Amino acid sequence: MPLVPTRELVSQAAAAGQAVAAFNVITLEHAEAITAGAAAAGAPGVILQISENAVRFHGGRVEPIARAAAEVGKVCDVDVALHMDHVTDMRLLRTAADAGFSSAMFDAGAQPYAENLAATRAAAEWAHGAGLWLEAELGYVGGKPDAPASAHAAGVRTDPQEAARYVADTGVDALAVAVGSSHAMTERSATLDHALIERLREAVPVPLVLHGSSGVGDDDLRRAVQAGIVKINIGTALNIAFTGAVRETLADRPDLTDPRPYLTQGRESMAETVRVLLGVVSG
Repeated sequence: MPLVPTRELVSQAAAAGQAVAAFNVITLEHAEAITAGAAAAGAPGVILQISENAVRFHGGRVEPIARAAAEVGKVCDVDVALHMDHVTDMRLLRTAADAGFSSAMFDAGAQPYAENLAATRAAAEWAHGAGLWLEAELGYVGGKPDAPASAHAAGVRTDPQEAARYVADTGVDALAVAVGSSHAMTERSATLDHALIERLREAVPVPLVLHGSSGVGDDDLRRAVQAGIVKINIGTALNIAFTGAVRETLADRPDLTDPRPYLTQGRESMAETVRVLLGVVSG
């Protein structure tokens, strides 16, 4: 079946009082696992997202991995959208529509407010002209290697009034907010500020996005959706599942040279992780 626009999946989730999960794709096995897990969960839809870092891993070439993910999505039994994530390079953003993406997240969050606003406004104007739905970030979501503050430092969380002005001034379609999560967490110990999420939901007229969700426990994820989060980004949890399964397979079969057995185990482990997490955020 054809890919669906990200805007459609997010709108459907918001109308149902649920959230749509967006899982990071690094390899073909990631895309296959995400769609298999979504089908097993009976989810209404899922977002495959490819970050600027993933593009860099593939030699700076976005189309091969994007086209591969899109083809995997087209044969899935649930609705699938393709999203370009954490783009800081306008040149890369300008490739998104031609590479098959229906949306992108432009990340100027590490810049001072005025520079973030100006760069994001320009990105949104271009994206809308190209038919893309655009997400942006305000505040500091922990775990980025180029930012010094922690997710719990004073002044890093998203201010509701500032967020409302930012959305109005930039014209973005969704906002990633800093409410206590961190990228690349390997333990699910993040503490979210649910009262802040509720205030942001009341102040901001576009869907709210939670980044760094791999470090958030099931109950906190459910509460975040109830408080107003509509899109939930997940990446590290898949890599933990994949790498753990590969290590276990190779430990059991040290003479193995064919990659297919351990890639199969890694893919199946990721698919099960997707299935379980989708039951939490969209169940």
